[in-house]
Amino acid sequence: MNRLQGKVAVVTGAALGIGAAVARKLAEEGASVLLTDLKESEGTSLAAELGGSAMFLRHDVTQEEQWEAVMGQALDRFGHVDVLVNNAGVGFGSAPEDQTLDDWHKLMRVNLDAVFLGTKHAIRAMKKAKPAGAGGSIINMSSIEGLVGDPTLGAYNASKGGVRLYTKSVALYCAQNGLGIRVNSVHPGYILTPMVENAIAGASNPDAMRQHLVGLHPVGHLGEPDDIAWGVVYLASDESKFVTGSELVIDGGYTAQ
Repeated sequence: MNRLQGKVAVVTGAALGIGAAVARKLAEEGASVLLTDLKESEGTSLAAELGGSAMFLRHDVTQEEQWEAVMGQALDRFGHVDVLVNNAGVGFGSAPEDQTLDDWHKLMRVNLDAVFLGTKHAIRAMKKAKPAGAGGSIINMSSIEGLVGDPTLGAYNASKGGVRLYTKSVALYCAQNGLGIRVNSVHPGYILTPMVENAIAGASNPDAMRQHLVGLHPVGHLGEPDDIAWGVVYLASDESKFVTGSELVIDGGYTAQ
């Protein structure tokens, strides 16, 4: 407990799944948490559950003016921002010749453009409210699909691979300019979130689909949201003060094969 005492974290896509687990763990470890999402009822309920050190804002992560408002409210409410978890994302795929440009653009806006916007405005907020070099931690949610290819997830692969390399670029910039801001990416395997559960349920043979996904992971089971949340806690904490520009892969051995 109290690994994050006194820190302020902003978590996007925080209403359900990995984002909700991250928000809970950050709060349990002592952080004040600003949760954002488009799902207002779920986000509001979770913020209420977490108590007075948490608040929820409806937030479209693809809109720059909304990022400015979110960071402004975080500073107004808490006085500083120490951690940003760029977690919001979407995922779907098709054969390359069938992928529409609209689908490509939607994936890029949510999965990559939003990471750029969040990172940009988190750096501004961290610089504004802290002494020079006091820093912070930006944690960008990528995927195993940002490390290896999938034959029907080309746009998703491109978006998550972009997150990985953009993270490294910004990590170098922050380090070389003495900002004290660390920037890392997290790469989950298949995690039992509502999105994955819905994909399994929508398959023609859900049991076979579940067993197929399990079989992709050498540990023999799918991940849980808390598996990712604990990794985020580490990257948000001072325990990882020597970690920047890195990839934290939490995938049950998926990419080791």
